[in-house]
Amino acid sequence: MSDFNTIVQTVAVYLVPVLFAISLHEAAHGYAARYFGDPTASNEGRLSLNPIRHIDPFGTVLLPLFLYWSIGVPFGYAKPVPVDFGRLRNPKKQMAWVAFAGPAANFAMAFGWMVAYILLSTMAPAFTMSKYLIAVSLAGVSVNVVMFVFNLIPVPPLDGGRIVTGMLPDALSRKYASIDRYTPFVFALLIFLSYKGYLGLALSGVLQQATSILYAMTLPLRMLLG
Repeated sequence: MSDFNTIVQTVAVYLVPVLFAISLHEAAHGYAARYFGDPTASNEGRLSLNPIRHIDPFGTVLLPLFLYWSIGVPFGYAKPVPVDFGRLRNPKKQMAWVAFAGPAANFAMAFGWMVAYILLSTMAPAFTMSKYLIAVSLAGVSVNVVMFVFNLIPVPPLDGGRIVTGMLPDALSRKYASIDRYTPFVFALLIFLSYKGYLGLALSGVLQQATSILYAMTLPLRMLLG
């Protein structure tokens, strides 16, 4: 029963941050694509902050729950926003910016959650739900920092892989993009590395650096309130 209660409490804390992290990440790809000339996501109603439009029943719900309960790795994915790179004004160059828009949205959200955490920590006595809201804010920071760093891993089909593809010379770009065909194997490898702890170890330094940058960005607010 205690394990079940722990799961319920974890879901209660992380649900809102995760839904926002997924929704804004995917919508950011769509907005960037539309800015550069591709209205596909807009035409299909995917420029939305409504999580339902971005949730994949298997990848966003069933897979993370199964992996969390079985091996303790809540790995999952959202329904990708449709982007027709051929409709971008400069496909090769701008695909990198479209890909970067998602992680950039996560970094911006991490900053917003950190601001919320600082404000709530300062005004905590005034709120009866302060402990819960503070926990949600911290969850928002961690979820978005992890999504920011993870999605920048430079391997297709992750955003980092598409950024690298857009930066490479044409011949190398096509070869690198062909890794996309092995997407299931890439995800399986990432899950295995996460389970073994190798991925977390490899990314720990970058995660700490990203958090340190966010902490530095909020220094003026902390000085004002302190």
